[in-house]
Amino acid sequence: MSQSRTRGRIEEFREEIDPLVFGAGVTVAVAFIVAYAVSPTVTVDGRQVNLLGKLIGDLNGWLWSNLSWFYLWSMLIFVAFTAFLIVGPWGRIKLGGEDVEPAHSFLTYFAMFFSAGIAAGIVFWGPAEAIYHFGNGTPLTGPDASARAKMLGSLQYTFFHWGISAWSAYLIVGVPIGYFAYNRGAPFRFSTLLAPFVGVDNLEDSLTAKAVDVVAVFGTMGGIATSLGFIGQQLLAGVEYELGYSFGDLGTILTITGVTVIFTLSVVSGVDRGIKRLSQLNVIVFVLLAVVVFVVGTPFFVLNLGTQAVGTYLQEFVAMSLFTGTGSGDAGFVGAWTVFYWAWWFAWAPFSGIFLAKISRGRTIREITFVGVVATTLATVPWFMIVGGTSMRLQASGAADILGVINDPNYGIAASGYPLFEALPAGELLSALFFLLVITFFVTSADSSTLGIAMLTTGGKESPSELNRLVWGVLQGLVASILVVIGGTEALQQAAIITGGPVAAVGLVAVYGMIREFSSTHGRVLVQEGAAVRGDDMLIGGRSSGEVPGGDASEDD
Repeated sequence: MSQSRTRGRIEEFREEIDPLVFGAGVTVAVAFIVAYAVSPTVTVDGRQVNLLGKLIGDLNGWLWSNLSWFYLWSMLIFVAFTAFLIVGPWGRIKLGGEDVEPAHSFLTYFAMFFSAGIAAGIVFWGPAEAIYHFGNGTPLTGPDASARAKMLGSLQYTFFHWGISAWSAYLIVGVPIGYFAYNRGAPFRFSTLLAPFVGVDNLEDSLTAKAVDVVAVFGTMGGIATSLGFIGQQLLAGVEYELGYSFGDLGTILTITGVTVIFTLSVVSGVDRGIKRLSQLNVIVFVLLAVVVFVVGTPFFVLNLGTQAVGTYLQEFVAMSLFTGTGSGDAGFVGAWTVFYWAWWFAWAPFSGIFLAKISRGRTIREITFVGVVATTLATVPWFMIVGGTSMRLQASGAADILGVINDPNYGIAASGYPLFEALPAGELLSALFFLLVITFFVTSADSSTLGIAMLTTGGKESPSELNRLVWGVLQGLVASILVVIGGTEALQQAAIITGGPVAAVGLVAVYGMIREFSSTHGRVLVQEGAAVRGDDMLIGGRSSGEVPGGDASEDD
């Protein structure tokens, strides 16, 4: 590489970054890495643990003991508001104006958001969550419950954690950013959520807006580290389970960080121009694996159990959404599972919400919320029904000892999928497909996550520089691998809880901002009976219908 080209790339990097937002994100990541390097080992309950891991655990314990109510109420408010957007009059508002057509077909639009929103978590927790609850219990079933009752409660809680609540957090970010970007000319930044309060023209120079962008970077770092850590842990567990090769702490750090950086480099340097095709491969393998498992497994049992679990999930949705526990055991379950998931979705919301906003020009708010919550849930639930139901059936019948693998300290919950697929007909083929899915999701997660954090630190630039993405590839790989080393799955959950809370607070402000914005224009536009709601008519200040703020920026998402 010539010196002039190198200088050009460095100059591009310097010009594109927001110094405050980028600097804050790098400082937090580097501080975490240094803290791990110098942190001593302490004894806790007879075990030797890293002091940093203990401090993270203590902070997390305080949060779920004292602030579970905040995470639970925030998510329920988000769900209620997105439901109102689907059925209420504001759903008719169109992003970009009445005459703008969507850039993507419905199926393409759905697939793009589903892939960006679900990340790698569905691969990790698909075969893991329901069977884990089956072996360890949930607040819905006591220790003396029948096997079927335990299965039903386990699947119900799995649907609850991965259903409409998960996706609602993304809409709270995506809808207002898309509206203000395409209808008011605002930038694709997380701080655009403050537009109703500070004004579009003041977002660039507002210190409050800068602080909100820093919150987005902080939260996204936790969400990315959690996702990369889960899928990296699953990849290493697969190698150990299938090949018998064990990774130590240093090997874990080098492998997860190295693979993240390699795939980041391959994408940004143009070596691997097939990343979009790889994303399509993800969906194909994902659907193929689910269909095959359903057919060769226990289809009628899965349908019967899953149907009842969907019913109880819908029936008890509000009660589960506000359940904080009737005892210390329940409180621990809510903190380790429900609060963790809600915080994880909050942490991913800045990136996934901005991505949703960028691809939604020409669609009404009703379309966006329906696709973003209802359609995605209808796609997620069958996967957990099939894989979770099949794993519990195999365990209960003695056809596979999946819980034995989970409880084995050499493997843990990250290896739960491998004994499941091995126990089915054509087990070797299914295990190979699953391992391929883990690898491809790791690649696409590394690509999308480094892109997302780079965008947030450049004020929303669609194509951040190679150097910017490389920096975040290294930092995120290190942070994710260190979390795996100091606490495994538990530490990854704790990181999400800690970083997701501030994003939820901004989300509540965004809900109020949307109510304020839409109500101030809704009454004025719909005073005439039968009047059509035009996205460009909804602008405060009454822009002319011929003006389309935000330009023609949606063609290249």
